[in-house]
Amino acid sequence: MREYKIKRGYHPDINTIVEEYFDVSADVSNGCSFEVEGIGKIEMKKEKKSLFIDIVPPKKLSGDYSIIKKWNNFLYDATGKTTKERKKDFGKVKKK
Repeated sequence: MREYKIKRGYHPDINTIVEEYFDVSADVSNGCSFEVEGIGKIEMKKEKKSLFIDIVPPKKLSGDYSIIKKWNNFLYDATGKTTKERKKDFGKVKKK
């Protein structure tokens, strides 16, 4: 499971964004699960200023790379952070 932090001062309606990108009506604040072709089964939950996402990849992989662009655009709209900013956040993982 990955934690995507939402940009400070950014207040997206993630339910609407999920519906726009994946045609799924979901309540992300309570946690939701849905399947998307090319990505797999997605479990998503919003807690405070973070979005927790777990992905189980499909058994049969698709050769359509446009899904990667769609996923990155979704994450940008949901978190307000670019790919570069999200990568920088992953480098700040606290070690125990």
